[in-house]
Amino acid sequence: MDRFIGIDYGRKRTGLAISDPLGLFASPLDTVHPAKLIDYLKKLAEKETIQSFIVGAPRNLDGRESEAMKDIRAFLPLLGKFFPGIPVEMEDERFTSVLAHRAMIDGGMKYSDRRDKANVDKISAAIILQGWLDRRNAQRPANEENEKTP
Repeated sequence: MDRFIGIDYGRKRTGLAISDPLGLFASPLDTVHPAKLIDYLKKLAEKETIQSFIVGAPRNLDGRESEAMKDIRAFLPLLGKFFPGIPVEMEDERFTSVLAHRAMIDGGMKYSDRRDKANVDKISAAIILQGWLDRRNAQRPANEENEKTP
């Protein structure tokens, strides 16, 4: 089954999310140390067909790239090297941490679990991926959606 992978790349932790097979919904997947990320993605690619990587692009409120984008720009060539046939798209990730905290509160997550930054990172990755999926699905023609329905 085809899956889309959301990536909230960070210097200390990287949050990951995965789509459902129809590409409608994003779910938090895991949080991985950046040094182990490529190996993790290789193992995932052995089990799932990865259609695209959707990487969060950190921006300032004025729309300019944030300082963290330097780390992401260093990471992107690795994705291209180890996964040459899989497209990589960037998605604005402004406010995803705030939205992740709100989702955890609304979902009834305990305070101690909300303080765990690994949870925030993987939920942020799901928000990044869901935003991309929503925009992609809104742009698809209705007949294309019907072709994918079993």
